[in-house]
Amino acid sequence: MALLIIFGFVAGAATAVSPCVVPVLPIALSAGATGGRRRPLGVVTGLVVSFSFALFALVYVIDALGLPNDLLRNIAIVVLFGFGIVLLIPPLAARVEALGSRLSGRFGVKTDGDGFWPGVGLGLSLGVLYAPCAGPILAAVLTASASQPFNVGRLAVVVAYAFGSAIVLYLLMIGGRRLAAPLARRSGTFQMAMGAVMVLVAFAMWQGLDTKFQSNVTAALPSWLTNPAEGIEKSHSAQVALAEIRGGGGHGLGIKAIEAEARRQVEKTRAERGESRRPGTEGESRLTARQEETVPLEDIGTAPEFTDTQHWFNTPGDRPLTMRGLRGKVVLIDFWTYSCINCIRTLPYLNAWNKRYAKDGLVIVGVHTPEFPFEREASNVAEAIKTDGIEYPVVQDNEMGTWNAYENLYWPAEYFVDAKGQVRFAHFGEGEYGEKEQVIRELLTEAGHPPGKALSGAHGMAAEPGVTTPESYLGAARATNFTNGLIRPGRQTFTLQKPGENQLSYGGEWTIAEQPVTARKGARLDLNFGARRVYLVLGSPGRPRRIKVLLDGRPIAAADDGADVHNGYVKVTSQRLYNLVELPKVEHHVLELVPEAGVQGYAFTFG
Repeated sequence: MALLIIFGFVAGAATAVSPCVVPVLPIALSAGATGGRRRPLGVVTGLVVSFSFALFALVYVIDALGLPNDLLRNIAIVVLFGFGIVLLIPPLAARVEALGSRLSGRFGVKTDGDGFWPGVGLGLSLGVLYAPCAGPILAAVLTASASQPFNVGRLAVVVAYAFGSAIVLYLLMIGGRRLAAPLARRSGTFQMAMGAVMVLVAFAMWQGLDTKFQSNVTAALPSWLTNPAEGIEKSHSAQVALAEIRGGGGHGLGIKAIEAEARRQVEKTRAERGESRRPGTEGESRLTARQEETVPLEDIGTAPEFTDTQHWFNTPGDRPLTMRGLRGKVVLIDFWTYSCINCIRTLPYLNAWNKRYAKDGLVIVGVHTPEFPFEREASNVAEAIKTDGIEYPVVQDNEMGTWNAYENLYWPAEYFVDAKGQVRFAHFGEGEYGEKEQVIRELLTEAGHPPGKALSGAHGMAAEPGVTTPESYLGAARATNFTNGLIRPGRQTFTLQKPGENQLSYGGEWTIAEQPVTARKGARLDLNFGARRVYLVLGSPGRPRRIKVLLDGRPIAAADDGADVHNGYVKVTSQRLYNLVELPKVEHHVLELVPEAGVQGYAFTFG
């Protein structure tokens, strides 16, 4: 936790010099250049308090009360506008300053007109506006907070992030104050000008112009300048620290599994140096385990019990299984969710292994940990199990109890447990199916149930090499790479802009939530992608609706349409993953979607 607090502080300081600070910087400089000498300190104090509260409020308070997610931002804009008006009218500014001094005096605090407490008031509004700048570290911390009880350690990371940003902003304010001091001494005109700046910034933010400006700056500058904290937040040390916080600081199984996988990959790379390709990654071709080779196994830790689960499927009477009750069996724990394309592509291998090795003592348990709200519904999971032909046991992990017990971080993730209940091998993501089958065979042999020479003959679809477009979320919680700028919650009308490579663009009216987004009047969504296959998680509450699909400005050709596209349209019924594009190879195109009002979208994935 201490390491994560340090990372949070450094990332916060770096964020304060990124384009995300654009809406806050002119107001901070204005506040620092006017009022008493301690006003800058008041501003950063208020910013730290409100930034920390805003993030946790979004997780615990706003969600619990069902309030709109943009409520705090709107309040902050009103406060900024009010401060600007106060500064524009000198007599009013003097009265507000005097009122602040009298109120602080009642609590025994002497300010002597230094402007500290008015600065705190302004900082409180700035912290709310600064909250969207939270990077991947805070996003992961808050995700953990949403599924776990309140934890002082997670709050400390948020506060450290706020302090890192506040210190940099304080230095900027002090520097700006020194530069502006000659002007500030000459007349109250300068203070009025600063008030006008606040009013203009508040109006621009009300119109959403700040996000558009930020998007243009981000597109024009290199990533190391637009996101200076990226290297820190994506470092191995940070990821391990996040594994600890997500797992609640348990027995460290998730960290040990990650480190074991990393060691294995290093050893494998050294052993295979000079070979053209590795076994188990031959695309859609049939994969076989190399029986003459063994896969190194480790004692990673004791497999946790299934924790805080809901409905069980494919067990006698749908009764729960326990790891204790499975002792003597070789168990494969597969974390998945039914709308994840990476998970879907692993299912043919899991099904084949179940058919081949169940009689020899293998038990596969699919732990269904949902990513989207609709994946929590037992009926939806049951339908996916039927559609995908899954015959092995599956359990719902809606509260992430088992996910957190394993300190897991990925979909899909597979943990191979020996007959004594010890995790001996783990793998994250797709691929390496030949090796994983060999692990099953080794563990069965160890348990005294050698499976014989026959293999499963498993084969399936693999992700295409050369895909350049990352998984892309549509909702405000994780939306990135939009030409429209920062995607915030609320009902909004967007101006469609031509997307650059790997970018997306909204057009028309949409209702944006953390997840999903809902199409309204004139809705349009464009995506510039580099892939062979394009998938999109969709839903249509209440009744079926259609989406018109175009590729490079023309109705998609039958040769290029995905399995769910017919005559240029997708009929959206159940909430699931839809296959929109199926090209002969990885290519770059612009996908254009024109949905009926009411269609809901979640995330694009690619293959």
